[in-house]
Amino acid sequence: MDIKEYSALFEASTQYFADTVTALSDSDLDRHQPDGWSPRQVIHHIADSETQSYVRLRRLVAEPDGSLIQGYDEGAWAENKTLDYKDLPVENSFAVFLSVRAASLDIIKRLTEKDLEKYGEHSESGRYTIEKWLKSYTKHPRDHADQIKSALA
Repeated sequence: MDIKEYSALFEASTQYFADTVTALSDSDLDRHQPDGWSPRQVIHHIADSETQSYVRLRRLVAEPDGSLIQGYDEGAWAENKTLDYKDLPVENSFAVFLSVRAASLDIIKRLTEKDLEKYGEHSESGRYTIEKWLKSYTKHPRDHADQIKSALA
């Protein structure tokens, strides 16, 4: 896959998630399947995850190959009472998602095919290339939009 294809997929995935969220009613936000996250929790998670991805992409682009790409414990973040995924309003988290995705798309469009090989060492999964980042984050919002749809089914 080339940069234009990755860019298009990244943008389409962002729009798919945005369309899913904007279609939610207030009463939809806290519905969920047993043992599953509510749409509210998904929206807060994706804002945090995409913020992490925003930083990771910039590190992969700007720092020397092999630099540390730090993972994070998304479950701990989701359960943290201060971050409060279960009750906080979603407007700010949704705005964060849209902003960091737009900023990351700006960078993606500037990548070269050679840049896809740049890599860091992810603290949890080892060698982590820009191409691996692209494969992961072109899917991430789509997967979570489907999770929201499933929670409402």
